[in-house]
Amino acid sequence: MQKRYSVPAAVAIAVFLVGCSEAPPPAPDNRAADAKAIRDVETACVQSWTTKDVDKISGFYADDASLFMPDAPVITGGPAIKAALKLMVADKNFSLTFSADKVEVSKAGDLAYSQGAYTATMTNPKTKKVVTETGKFVTVYKKQPIGAWKAVADIWNADAPAAPAKHRASPAPAPHKHHKSTARKR
Repeated sequence: MQKRYSVPAAVAIAVFLVGCSEAPPPAPDNRAADAKAIRDVETACVQSWTTKDVDKISGFYADDASLFMPDAPVITGGPAIKAALKLMVADKNFSLTFSADKVEVSKAGDLAYSQGAYTATMTNPKTKKVVTETGKFVTVYKKQPIGAWKAVADIWNADAPAAPAKHRASPAPAPHKHHKSTARKR
């Protein structure tokens, strides 16, 4: 009868010993470097928005990325994103700046997100007046096989309805000087 128990016991001991073998060393923690890389990607993206280069802007998105724009259906895929971006930059008054105040990278180093604030100036399609909108955003990034970070989901929303854009103030006219009346008091 002892033979009947010896085979399962040997298997259990083998499984236990394999489980106790040394684990591979942990991968190096590159989260700080990855977070810096994402900040660099966003800086380059802002520069591309400044020049309104749709090819460069759309290049920051993965081929299967999705945009979650206010008051619009989800836009998914490179061609659809590029078409939406083209419409945005066609507005001669359009400008966009944004800055992340937080970038978090997963411990595995394959996913990350950034969040922050943006300011956009554009022409209101209904009133045809130039308006400025401020708001917040969250962008999810995925590390690509070549090591580059690309946005896979991008969502933003306004803090309040867009307001008339502030024009550069021209110098205020000099105050009008009042001269004392030379009329005599009666």
